[in-house]
Amino acid sequence: MSASPQARSALLMLCIGAVLPIHAAAEERSPNVVIIVADDLGWADISPNNPDTFYETPSLERLADRGVRFTRAYAAAPVCSPTRASLMTGRHPARLRTTDYFCGRRAGALKPADHECALPLEETTIAERLGSEGYRTFFAGKWHLGPEGFWPEDQGFQINRGGWTRGGPYGGDKYFSPYGNPRLDDGPKGEHLPDRLAKETATFIRENRNDPFLAVLSFYSVHTPLMGPKDLVAKYRERRKDLEHGPIWGRERARKVRLVQEHAVYASMVESMDAAVGVVLDAIEEAGLAEDTIVVFFSDNGGLSTSEGHPTSNLPLRAGKGWVYEGGIREPCIVSFPGTCRSDATCDVPISSNDFLPTVLELCGIEGDSPRPLDGRSIVPLLEDPGGDPADRTLHWHYPHYGNQGGAPSGAIMEGDWKLIEWFEDDSIELYDLATDPGERTNLVDDRPEVAERLHQALVAWREGIDAAMPTPNPEHEAESGTR
Repeated sequence: MSASPQARSALLMLCIGAVLPIHAAAEERSPNVVIIVADDLGWADISPNNPDTFYETPSLERLADRGVRFTRAYAAAPVCSPTRASLMTGRHPARLRTTDYFCGRRAGALKPADHECALPLEETTIAERLGSEGYRTFFAGKWHLGPEGFWPEDQGFQINRGGWTRGGPYGGDKYFSPYGNPRLDDGPKGEHLPDRLAKETATFIRENRNDPFLAVLSFYSVHTPLMGPKDLVAKYRERRKDLEHGPIWGRERARKVRLVQEHAVYASMVESMDAAVGVVLDAIEEAGLAEDTIVVFFSDNGGLSTSEGHPTSNLPLRAGKGWVYEGGIREPCIVSFPGTCRSDATCDVPISSNDFLPTVLELCGIEGDSPRPLDGRSIVPLLEDPGGDPADRTLHWHYPHYGNQGGAPSGAIMEGDWKLIEWFEDDSIELYDLATDPGERTNLVDDRPEVAERLHQALVAWREGIDAAMPTPNPEHEAESGTR
């Protein structure tokens, strides 16, 4: 017997009432956040930035195809811990007094500035901000933001797979299991670390597909020790035979600098890292979360070109890790979030690692003032319109230390295409127009003294405004040099 019109109408209204809340809930779902951080990966090491690179990075090409690639994305410091602190907090390392890797103490003509050896617990991390909004929070890989008591689980991450004090995989068999890592169980002997970290991240994504989550995959790759899977090393040794030349070297002050990419072991590390990125992208898609997930890819400093094996070249950029030249601070960066981001787009506006926290908060709809002032700003307008007019923006760097890679205490300021570098040992100044000279070869300080003076005054005022710690004369060095 067919139902009466009144019964059919009641049934229809019941169905609509049942479906609408489900549909509304789907629309109101908070986006997931996946942040992938490489270690020591140079701007020119990925094929989206450098089609002629010696290395293969198809997973990053895939990510770039569905997002915005930033050609002028900058680490807040030329070494790892400071940049990682800025990414976690949205605050500049100079403000946090976290200006060197934890915890470097090299001295030269100057004593390095006093600095913290841990990310202070009173700072609010991205995990704490999202966790307070009901997000599940996960960390895998390199932490290097302080000793025990300052590890990921102490800074808002509910799950920690491999994050602890050390800045590299120095225990056990290093990049292969057994790892000797107190926060990562050993896998089968010979298991490869980047693959393991990616699989841990993929498992977390699958297990939390129904709830909003933050997953930070922070590779130890491609940091030293230089080692990779034997088959990939062999692959790149064969590829190297096709090059018309062997290693080519230049000089950066007292250091030799690699000028061509042809290091087979390093190439294997880059490809392995890229393959691990692919594991995570696959997990997001297989979980049906591609449209609901913000993906950020970034590196913590420039490629290692002046020390410790000199494994890569950052050309056309100058120098590398440990230097405030472009090769040390300009990073590969891709952001994807379908529906908000343009796809296969390029943005040439300068951005900073300080910007990721406020950007994620805006994309996730999290409002309210941050407990402490942020130095970053949201780049959501650039995701929506990468070719739009850039807002006035000045970026700063403060590195009052001697790096392992030959860099000396220095600071820098960038305003548009102008970049000024100040060397603290002798108070010398360099000025570059990055629009015409991205390799920073022609010092314009004598040609444009008015620009140099204005930017230098602005840099000094910025340091004073945030009470940045400065290096001091080193009497012991003066005595050794016979200058006292």
